Amino acid sequence: MFIIENYPAAVICCIVTMFCWGSWANTQKLAAATWRFELFYWDYVWGILLFSLILAFTLGSTGSAGRGFMADLARADGGNIGSAIIGGVIFNAANILLGAAIAIAGMAVAFPVGIGLALVIGVVVNYLANPVGREGLLTVGVSLIVVAIILNAFAYRRMQAAGKHTSAKGLLLALAAGVLMGFFYKYVAAAMFPDFTVPQPGKLSPYTAVVIFSVGIVLSNGIFNTLLMRRPFVGTPVPFSAYFKGGFRNHITGILGGSVWCLGMSFSILASGKAGPAISYGLGQGATIIAALWGIFIWKEFHGAPKGTNAVLGCMLLFYLLGLALLVFAGA
Repeated sequence: MFIIENYPAAVICCIVTMFCWGSWANTQKLAAATWRFELFYWDYVWGILLFSLILAFTLGSTGSAGRGFMADLARADGGNIGSAIIGGVIFNAANILLGAAIAIAGMAVAFPVGIGLALVIGVVVNYLANPVGREGLLTVGVSLIVVAIILNAFAYRRMQAAGKHTSAKGLLLALAAGVLMGFFYKYVAAAMFPDFTVPQPGKLSPYTAVVIFSVGIVLSNGIFNTLLMRRPFVGTPVPFSAYFKGGFRNHITGILGGSVWCLGMSFSILASGKAGPAISYGLGQGATIIAALWGIFIWKEFHGAPKGTNAVLGCMLLFYLLGLALLVFAGA
């Protein structure tokens, strides 16, 4: 299978993850005019599973390193399979909440608050499980990101105070998503053999782990998204029949969104072999910067905000970038 050989290559993979995780939500925004989020999300989940299988049968089944996908799957034990599935279930619950927050509050709020909080929790949780990286730099970097989250929440509150038709529900959903999102990664990392060049009995390769993780997302989606369709956070209940009324563009947009996210997840997992799970996850969640830029400059989510809000947003982006830079140096 294909693996990452050194730390600089791992950082590059994390940057790819950052762009993928920060950009997939554009597909949701594109579909929103004609397609409810709950319907979009079915295709999004299928896109994640489909792309994970494509990678498993290509990059995960070629080369001399590690163990190929099918051979690895045959040797996996139930405990590690269960750990990857749990990661998928936790992620799916978090991502549904994040998607709802995007629909209500926009990308420029949902990502800095939700994913920023997930980054903080995820770095701490993954570092405690696998302490790779310099603790002092990680601590300062995470602290700067906390400041960025507070600044973004403050900018959102300014919009509310100015009567710009914002809702506290979006902010609360983003916070709930962030808490859950901070825990899913460690279950996937725990299922894999630490050194990707040395397979261990019962443990999973990164490609197998992502496939099993994706299966966990699909299985849990039958429960989570069904409940969401019956009791949506916004709007009226959605019948299942509505899904089959969507056109090709509706469905392919969701599948594309899931595929983009899965590419980011796969690169993050591959990078963790050299960077460690804490740094790999933390850098990937720099997606917040990408999503905030999309939301601010492309989707104009802060258009008409009170005077001074742009300065607050600028400081938010600066603190986030400084925090990410320290995460990079923590593993160098």
